[in-house]
Amino acid sequence: MTTPIDLLIEARWIIPVEPANVVLENHAVAIDKGKIVAILQQSDASARFSAREVKQLPHHILIPGLVNLHTHAAMTLLRGLGDDLPLMDWLQNHIWPAEAKHVSAQFVHDGTLLACAEMLRGGTTCFNDMYFYPKATAKAALSCGIRAAIGLITLDFPTGYAADADDYLAKGLAARDDLRDEPLLSFCLAPHAPYTVNDRNFSQVLTLAEQCDLPIHLHLHETKQEIDDSRQRFGMRPIERLRRLGLLSPALIGAHGVHLNAEEIALLAQQGCSIAHCPSSNLKLASGIAPLTALTEQGVNIGLGTDGAASNNRLDMFQEMRLAALLAKGSSGQAEAVGAHQALRMATLGGAQALGLDAQIGSIAVGKAADLCAIDVNDVGLTPCYNAASLLVYSAGREHVSDVWIAGRIRVANGHLLETNEIELIKLAALWQNQICPRNV
Repeated sequence: MTTPIDLLIEARWIIPVEPANVVLENHAVAIDKGKIVAILQQSDASARFSAREVKQLPHHILIPGLVNLHTHAAMTLLRGLGDDLPLMDWLQNHIWPAEAKHVSAQFVHDGTLLACAEMLRGGTTCFNDMYFYPKATAKAALSCGIRAAIGLITLDFPTGYAADADDYLAKGLAARDDLRDEPLLSFCLAPHAPYTVNDRNFSQVLTLAEQCDLPIHLHLHETKQEIDDSRQRFGMRPIERLRRLGLLSPALIGAHGVHLNAEEIALLAQQGCSIAHCPSSNLKLASGIAPLTALTEQGVNIGLGTDGAASNNRLDMFQEMRLAALLAKGSSGQAEAVGAHQALRMATLGGAQALGLDAQIGSIAVGKAADLCAIDVNDVGLTPCYNAASLLVYSAGREHVSDVWIAGRIRVANGHLLETNEIELIKLAALWQNQICPRNV
């Protein structure tokens, strides 16, 4: 007698991520009530299960949904504003003035809608955000059905969102209290960076993180200027300052981690910290190339992030996978550095682990949520296929994503968003563009 289930997905190849370095051929994933209940040979699936829906993917690779470990989703509305400038010039003279004038709850909601649409179509099923008005971010994410880790941002200085660090934290925690029962949402404390948060406010963040069991997500060692300024202001490099404040732990997610010495890498590994590696943003802002090979050799957990679309300018995790692998090889002189399976792990399970969500997402495993992405490789640019993992990382792109499921519910089918009106979204973005930059310069 067969077991009734909601969905059976049959794929030519499945890369489960766990166990590592495995590619399953002609297998199926059985899903019920949003969870994976079995992974088995297609020939055995019909004898064991009776599915209400069977999805056949004869020319596809099925992978876990991608996890974007560092982004600022609402900044999609600032895509292309102030390009080809150094980080601090870009921030101080272009981005921060635009934000001061335009950022509101509506800006954040609408920008996040645009970002979610882009991410979903590219196979991203979970993103870790850091921005103002976290309730607006959460509302947009929920309306799109995407999983989100909502950052509760903290800064020393006032903005239109909050007056001071206490106000930021109070508003963030209130948003968490209102939304904590939403199954697709989780939360991080998000002190912006060591150069924008003082010791007293870091101590508050640490206390709250320990009390609420939340990760801490911040920018870390992104530029040489950040390190030079920290030496001048505090007499030490930022990571040493965080160590003395007690923030280095498995709860810490350091975004970028470009400028790290050997001692700092060893310390991050010892303390169980994670790095959100953002290769495209690091290159575009000329921040540098992160020492990815050294980090992985020391066992530091790595996830991949796009950063915001204002500094990338794409929310494209396929691009980040490929670039992470290629930069690691080129910078280390080791062709074997960061292989295809390892790059995929960074884009999935590595991000999930950093967020404390690895028991729920990040791999195709029994008991986990059915957050899945199918890539159609029946394309002249993707043939022949000798190795599915290599094809995925080095040849495929987000344009080859055909179907995306989150908690077993399909969100993208045959390349089309099911719950988002793309034409209306483009019109909405154009309205914001006319407000932010009335003339197309």
